[in-house]
Amino acid sequence: MDKYITGSKVGILLLCALLMSACSTNSTTAQSEALADTTAASGTTVTQDGAATGVQLASAKLTDLVTFDEDDSNTSWTADQSTDIALAGTSAVIDGTGAESKDGSVTITAAGTYVLSGKLNDGQIVINNQDDGIVHLVLNGVNISDSDNAAIYIKEAGKVIITLEDGTENSVSDGVTYVYADEATDEPSAAIFSKADLTINGTGKLSVSANYNDGITSKDDLKIMNGTLEIKAADDGMVGKDLVAVQDGKLSITAEGDGIKSTNDTEADKGFIAIAAGTFDIKAGNDGIQAETALVIDDGTYTVVTGGGNVNGEVKTGDQGAGMGMRGDRGQGTGGKTPGTSETSTPETKPEMPAQEASTTKMTTTTTTTTTESETASTKGLKAGGDISINNGMFTIDSADDAVHSNSNIAITDGELHIQTGDDGIHADALVAISGGKIDITKSYEGIEGANIAISGGEANVVSSDDGVNVAGGNDEATAGGGPQEQDQFSEAAANVLTISGGMLTVDAAGDGLDSNGSIVMSGGTVIVNGPTNGGNGSLDFDGSFEQSGGTLIAAGSSGMAQAPSDTSSQHAISMTFPQTQKAGTLVHLEDSEGNTILTFAPSKDYQSVVISSPELKDGGSYTLYSGGTSTGSEVNGLYTDGDYTGGTQIVAFEITSNITWLNESGVTTANTNQGPGGGGRRNP
Repeated sequence: MDKYITGSKVGILLLCALLMSACSTNSTTAQSEALADTTAASGTTVTQDGAATGVQLASAKLTDLVTFDEDDSNTSWTADQSTDIALAGTSAVIDGTGAESKDGSVTITAAGTYVLSGKLNDGQIVINNQDDGIVHLVLNGVNISDSDNAAIYIKEAGKVIITLEDGTENSVSDGVTYVYADEATDEPSAAIFSKADLTINGTGKLSVSANYNDGITSKDDLKIMNGTLEIKAADDGMVGKDLVAVQDGKLSITAEGDGIKSTNDTEADKGFIAIAAGTFDIKAGNDGIQAETALVIDDGTYTVVTGGGNVNGEVKTGDQGAGMGMRGDRGQGTGGKTPGTSETSTPETKPEMPAQEASTTKMTTTTTTTTTESETASTKGLKAGGDISINNGMFTIDSADDAVHSNSNIAITDGELHIQTGDDGIHADALVAISGGKIDITKSYEGIEGANIAISGGEANVVSSDDGVNVAGGNDEATAGGGPQEQDQFSEAAANVLTISGGMLTVDAAGDGLDSNGSIVMSGGTVIVNGPTNGGNGSLDFDGSFEQSGGTLIAAGSSGMAQAPSDTSSQHAISMTFPQTQKAGTLVHLEDSEGNTILTFAPSKDYQSVVISSPELKDGGSYTLYSGGTSTGSEVNGLYTDGDYTGGTQIVAFEITSNITWLNESGVTTANTNQGPGGGGRRNP
């Protein structure tokens, strides 16, 4: 099998797998051969017969990318081994060596420990240490403001440690405009600006009011060890060019630009963000957390609002019969389109976004020149140009654009994600791999989207105005009105396979429930699909094949474009079409000839088609399908366990003699003869 590891040494160590050859929607053989080469990062290897075997999923952790040395944790100091700097309005009293006060500012020129206290009005702390030593700056209750430049400017040093002394409150602020020496100068550009590695530690508090541009910026590494940080920024909250690493702390960031950001796009082993723990409250006009390369989160609690929230999401046209997994003519691979069932959505008027959300504006001011630059805003919750690894944590994300977005791969191994978004809940250009945790997407355009998707564990609940789970290719062209959100791109080499080997997936979709431009492979887990209710979409939509060898599948929705697992599946399935639409909540009950319950389910939406696949369905077995009635069992996501079923109306009794049994109220029937390799399509009357 072909395997490859994406990214550099800072990328996620995903054992990911994408098909390198194109999949033909016209050939079952081509699909089967392609599936034989698929290795999914969910922990499954897909073989030609659709069986899945275990493959270890590896994802990056902070310790794979970042080393915190002894200096990063050092908060200790003594009066006899440090220089005391007592700020006094427009001047400072210095007791010790290595620093001088002049013209309202304090300049530190030597390595060592400096303890600052008091208030500095319209002045600056400058660190200019030419010998590349470590400067330890202890903020012991300070208020530093500069009306036309950075409050703390680290011009040169080997490394700077800022300690927030225990029990103290410290604040820094800058002005709305900066005065530079000449027109060519554009630094510093943050209230705290460093050209050297910068570490912030201690258990005190630091408030940053950045009125010009960024709150805290390091042109090298930026590390946060602990402490309480409150940042308000005219642009980005925190920026570390080479990396941002957070070990712990309490961070509250309100930024008109990005909340936390890394920017190095020229060195493959830099430009990443790694977070071990902490509490984060981020309100950003643009992205919440944005890594140029990789984003790794081990734990923590995150509340993220971007672009004003999901209410400011771009209005998109829904997939009403020709979406990502349906390329117009469904006669090949998906069964013919029923005349008159396709519905067309009329684009709605795009909501007007606040000025700071519609664009990012940066103003660079010298004594003589003002320049304004505007660029299209990205308003995603968690975003990375490379891989994203979520190992644990509690996330509440309300984003105008995608909640979790990677230009490469996403691995979710644990944690809880509560998502409301104006676009995709989780999007990866290559692979989305979910092996654990709990994902609750209560509002989205498309819930989970990627060139390939592999689900091997965890619990995911998805509500979408279009497709619930979408394995797509090409570009996302569904945006109405050409608004600020970026088109989604997908890997050209992707196989477009949805692989489900474990976990619990529940989908409530207005578009297709499970949609794959390629194929679907299911070997375990439980999948429940509610919707769509319009005839131009289907609960299941795939262009190739749906090979099922295990797990439980229930898909209830409209009948116009209904599909079922392929007849080459090793596990049996039934597809029932009712003569009329059934009301939401009307029970579907299936039992064997001895009265043993196979399944009792209450769809949450109106439905006319139900697909059921269970390991309990046996070749040659006799079964009866009921509608209505009640159950005394325990219900989770509409699926009942235990208890007694009574009061239903028998719809059809039948015997299973093939892998896929097509049913209507008269008994066993056949699938539409216009079906393709997918085995789906509208049933004959």
